[in-house]
Amino acid sequence: MRCAPAFCACLFACLPGLAQASLAPSAAPPRRPSLEEVRKAMGIPSQGDLRGQQDVVGFASTAAQMAKVWKRSALPPAPEALGPMPAPGVAGLLCPHDDYLYAGRVYRQLVPLVKARTIVLVGVFHKYRRFGAKDALVFDPYRAWRSPDGEIRVSGLREDLLARMPAGEVLRDAAMQDSEHSVEAIAYWLKHQDPAVEIVPVLVPSASFPRFQELASHLGKALAEAMKVRGWSLGRDLAIVISSDGIHYGEDFKYTPHGAGGVAAYTEATERDRRLLTGPLAGPVSAAKAQDFYATVVNPQDPDQYRMPWCGRFSIPFGLLLLEETARGLGSSGPVGHPVAFGTSISFPQVPVRDLGMGATAEANLYHFVSYPGVAYTLGK
Repeated sequence: MRCAPAFCACLFACLPGLAQASLAPSAAPPRRPSLEEVRKAMGIPSQGDLRGQQDVVGFASTAAQMAKVWKRSALPPAPEALGPMPAPGVAGLLCPHDDYLYAGRVYRQLVPLVKARTIVLVGVFHKYRRFGAKDALVFDPYRAWRSPDGEIRVSGLREDLLARMPAGEVLRDAAMQDSEHSVEAIAYWLKHQDPAVEIVPVLVPSASFPRFQELASHLGKALAEAMKVRGWSLGRDLAIVISSDGIHYGEDFKYTPHGAGGVAAYTEATERDRRLLTGPLAGPVSAAKAQDFYATVVNPQDPDQYRMPWCGRFSIPFGLLLLEETARGLGSSGPVGHPVAFGTSISFPQVPVRDLGMGATAEANLYHFVSYPGVAYTLGK
């Protein structure tokens, strides 16, 4: 759950009160972490043109760990089913990024739906405030990413997209990408499933909704143009996977609208998440639905202020707009969301990983829990 002292990648994202305090007029702007400082905090630091690994506690770091996590995450009980599972080969996916012992069962339900070889991974940028990042998309400079199962190649598509995007809308920054765990969390599952998978990692910091529309329009057009040149289609050749955990509930998350915790608070909080999954995140994707979700989880007049602490408050609306724009640019039918899986850090037994040398980055109980959304996006009905 990312709030342990050694792995506080979502400290500023998980504590809305702290986020608001950091924006006070009297507060000095934070000093941007150096690349060296960021890499010292990584479990396996990046070197040269190979991106390392941020988290070696919550995520697998060896092939043996990943193989057993994959197998054990398929054991019952399964995550809550919110609807029928679409056929594999989906155009897009909304997938969690929490510790494997908590969220592994949801990863295991979702990842096999992806069959495309190239994945645009839309990640959360938890520490965007510390880097002063906003209003632009963050790409990486690496040739490949380390994973438990070997190197994950960064697709040459990245260079094509960067060449087609307006300069003021993109950043290329190793320290920003090294500081973040939300992409690697999912990338390792994709790599284990398909050794030849290639990725294009994109982190999404704070922006207004109109700015996200602008960014998604430009990247979606660039992506569609690049795919046309290659003869690619959504779902078959390329998929867009959006990273996000759901509600973060508890006093240390500064979010207790239903009380400090307990069964009643848990029931109300998770039911509200289900309404988001079966409401604006379901059915035909549209700008209106993306905006509805955005306005539910952040203050549209001040996006740095949470209304509901979902990690993907920026990655989800941007990712949905990107998926819709790309489909339109390809002349494809519009994407449709299918809520298929839901769980929380306490809704089912932990995946047994401690004997593998893995563990949790934070506790989980009725007073401190996180939810895991799973939505698949297909084209057309």
